[in-house]
Amino acid sequence: MTIKAFIFDVDGTLAETERNGHRVAFNRAFSESGLDWHWDPNLYGELLAVTGGKERMRHYWRTIDPMAAEPTCAEELFRRLHRRKNEIYSEMVASGSIELRAGVRRLLREARERGYLLGIATTTTLENVEVLLRSTMGTMATSLFQCIGAGAVVVDKKPAPDIYEWVLRRLGVQAEECVAFEDSLPGLHSARQAGLETVITPSEYSCNSAFPHALAVLDGLGEPGSPASGMAVGKSWSGVVGVDQILQWIEARETTS
Repeated sequence: MTIKAFIFDVDGTLAETERNGHRVAFNRAFSESGLDWHWDPNLYGELLAVTGGKERMRHYWRTIDPMAAEPTCAEELFRRLHRRKNEIYSEMVASGSIELRAGVRRLLREARERGYLLGIATTTTLENVEVLLRSTMGTMATSLFQCIGAGAVVVDKKPAPDIYEWVLRRLGVQAEECVAFEDSLPGLHSARQAGLETVITPSEYSCNSAFPHALAVLDGLGEPGSPASGMAVGKSWSGVVGVDQILQWIEARETTS
């Protein structure tokens, strides 16, 4: 089937936002609220198994104080903390402290110039997506995407397939006509359950994971003079990931399946 669209995750996929972005913003929000919570890099890596910021806070509180985390008033605390954390994160990103991963800007522009649809499927908020795109690609960057699925547009977050299914409906395409780009195992499960072939570029928090059934698992997308490397369709691969290369992988997958 002809590929018509590419759908991207955000955190860890478009940019390395977690360790020195979201984690720092969470800790600042906790401190401002008088909480003695502190998520060091190792703990935050473990918490990333829980997708969604409010869900992550709820999970953490339940592990350290199960009784306190249950009352209804806790939900208002999570909403307030999450809102303040996103404000802090937006300020950090707008300052230019976070850049896109190598090859992302090049691939996005190539895909759009060649007429492919672009979508985003993420659990982070729409505001976080927009500030990252504007600060790294300019004020019109969001116009590159025909659909941005973000935040609470679906109830069940990754690894559930719901966010990808939501984006597919709005793009008006079938799963077989799309390729997803993810960095984590929950993201891979989400995309694959929705029926999408998936290219994985592990982030610093997911680089030691195994990614079964991915179309490719690479250390990045690569740039001319600085190739990416890894495995693609079961074979070692090195080069620059472009549209034609992705189409070749899809063709190879269809031939061997």
